[in-house]
Amino acid sequence: MRVLTVVLSVFALVFGASTVASATQVRPLPQAHAHNDYEHARPLFDALDHGFTSVEADIYLVDGQLLVGHDPEDLTPDRTLQSLYLDPLARRVKVNHGKVYRGKPAAFQLLIDIKTNGVAAYTALDKVLRQYPSLFTQYVNGFVLRGPVTAVISGDRPRDLMASQRHRLAFYDGRIADPADLGPGSDARLTPLVSDNWTKLFTWTGAGEFPAAERERLTRIVSAAHQAGQRVRFWATPDAPGAARDAIWTELRKAGVDHINTDDLAGLQSFLTRR
Repeated sequence: MRVLTVVLSVFALVFGASTVASATQVRPLPQAHAHNDYEHARPLFDALDHGFTSVEADIYLVDGQLLVGHDPEDLTPDRTLQSLYLDPLARRVKVNHGKVYRGKPAAFQLLIDIKTNGVAAYTALDKVLRQYPSLFTQYVNGFVLRGPVTAVISGDRPRDLMASQRHRLAFYDGRIADPADLGPGSDARLTPLVSDNWTKLFTWTGAGEFPAAERERLTRIVSAAHQAGQRVRFWATPDAPGAARDAIWTELRKAGVDHINTDDLAGLQSFLTRR
């Protein structure tokens, strides 16, 4: 019995080590963003296994807990932000000696979309993030101190509250259409990311030629953001496999868009690695 226990223990160690190794040896893809990541069979882990460097989690504040889900009817007490994302990321970073991907310097973003009650939810989130001080990039008295993971707040974002903090562990997701958020007039120490709905800014959905005026608009947006030290993301781009999606992704990549939004992890991984 004792021999069997030892054998099983060794097997568990070997199997566990190989699992971690396989998950950390994947090539990280700087432009890969997992939209609504929590809807996958293995939240976070499926994205990591495909090399994604940005994942998105929607949260609700329910009875003091930050629960993850797209709609209120999807919420369950066991699916908390901590259990699905923060604890696994903390363990992974510890195993990988301070990095999400072993031996790789890739930045990693956790986009947290507050669905309702922005001030209350962010206040609760702020307290939770402070339980992981070595995990997150921090803003401290005018300086940004880089950590393995950068948390960015989207959705119902309490801008004034966040801007008033002299020490915070999260950043603000600006809107491309808002002149205060995009470009040199903004502050990347608060707003390092600007996002927007593709269909509100562009009419092209991948069929036919990309209109020259719209390509120029995309170039201007990316240029303005990058001049200010900001990253760019669009949501509501075509995501069904096919020529139209590949055409959109090709233009986003050529323009230097920092995060390409998808629910199709394998599809985007294949697209980015074969080019």
